[in-house]
Amino acid sequence: MRHSLGNALWGIFFIALGVGFGGQVMGYWHFSLFFSGWWTLIIIIPSIISIVQNGFRTGNCIVLAIGVLLLLGEQDFINGHLIGELIFPLILVIIGVSIIFRGRGSRRSREVKLLTQGETQDYTAIFGSQELRFPGESFRGATLTAVFGGIDLDLRDALITEDITITTTSIFGGIDINVPSNVRVDVSSTPIFGGVSDKTPRPAVANPPTIYLNSVCIFGGVDIL
Repeated sequence: MRHSLGNALWGIFFIALGVGFGGQVMGYWHFSLFFSGWWTLIIIIPSIISIVQNGFRTGNCIVLAIGVLLLLGEQDFINGHLIGELIFPLILVIIGVSIIFRGRGSRRSREVKLLTQGETQDYTAIFGSQELRFPGESFRGATLTAVFGGIDLDLRDALITEDITITTTSIFGGIDINVPSNVRVDVSSTPIFGGVSDKTPRPAVANPPTIYLNSVCIFGGVDIL
C-alpha cells in the first residue's frame, strides 16, 4: 500500500510538471521551477516519497530536514551563514527523537515486554565480551548493551514457548544472537551508521512463538542467526 502511494505521488509529480510546462508553451500561464532554491526540491521530494513508501526512518528524516533547512536559507527565512551551523544540531535532535520512539518497538512487543517484566535479565559488555547460553532453560527475554564490546547470545538450546522481547543497544560494538529454528523474529531497529542483519530462515511450524527485537545501532550492529 505504501509503495503504491509512493508511486502515485511520483506519477502525480511528473504529470504536474508536464501540465505546467505544456500550459506555458500554449500561453495559458507562466510556469517555472527555477525559483530561488529550486534545486533543494531534488533533496526534499525524494525524501518525502521515501517517508511515504518506507515510513519515518532516521535517514530520510535527516535528508528532508536538511533539504527544508537549505530551502529556508535560499528564501532568506534563515541567515545563510547559520545553515551549516544548524545542520549538525538538527541531525542530533532527529537521532535522539528516533532513538526514543523507534527504540520502543511495535505495540505487540511492548505488550510482551510488559507481561514478562521482572523475568528478564540485563547484560552489558563495555570494552569486553560476554557469551550467554541457556541450555534447557526457559528464556523470557533480555536487555543487551554492547559499548566498544561484544555479546554472543545463544538461544538454540533454550526453551522459548511464548512471545518474548529482546532489547539491544550496540554502540561501537556488536551483538550476535543465535535463535532456535522454531521461532519467528520481528525486528524494529534504529540504525545510525550500523544495522541489524536477520539471517534466520522462515520457521517450519505453524504459529511459532515470536522474538521481538527492538534495536538501536550506533556505529554498531546486530546479527541474528
